[in-house]
Amino acid sequence: MFVVAGNWQRDRMHQKEALAQMLDAALAAPAQPLPVDGVDWSDWRYRLVELTGRFEAGRQILVDNRVHAGRIGYHVVTPLVLEDGRRVLVDRGFAAGGATRSERPQALPPEATVRIEGRVNPSPARYLELGNSGPSGNVWQNLDPARFAERTGLSVLPIVVEQTGGPADGLVRDWPRPDVGIDKHRIYMMQWYAFAALALGLWTWFTFRPRGAS
Repeated sequence: MFVVAGNWQRDRMHQKEALAQMLDAALAAPAQPLPVDGVDWSDWRYRLVELTGRFEAGRQILVDNRVHAGRIGYHVVTPLVLEDGRRVLVDRGFAAGGATRSERPQALPPEATVRIEGRVNPSPARYLELGNSGPSGNVWQNLDPARFAERTGLSVLPIVVEQTGGPADGLVRDWPRPDVGIDKHRIYMMQWYAFAALALGLWTWFTFRPRGAS
């Protein structure tokens, strides 16, 4: 049983290693326009893209309880209307909170047509949300394109683009490198194999120990 569990963790580790290689390749590739509809967005995870369009400032939301360099604040997310008419949510970066909860950043986007770059992040499959109220005004606990579309009546792509380049606006765009969890599976694998070695050692001792040994 221990060996089977260790082998499963080993296989998962190898799968995550392959995923890490794919993500490295995606991050190293040059930015390109978003593909047309019908694409599997999971294949575009962390791909660099270039977007041209106009931000809809009136639909901007703040994603609460985000931390950067020890400061608590918000991620500023604004829908961008692309030249072909599609909308995509753009996480424009981090803005620190004010001295009180009532002081929230404005961080309005440029009014003119902009060209930005960013990396694709598909919508999360699940997330933790405190309480039962969900989004309150323009302050949200989590970012979910499907919920955004439901709440606003605006059709948006099922992804978020984390902005990496574009007009300066004072927001912090320091996106961490994706962690696919390789070390977790490596640690679990070694633990299961250690349990297997211990069980084998105990079985050997009790099976072949000299008679009269205690």
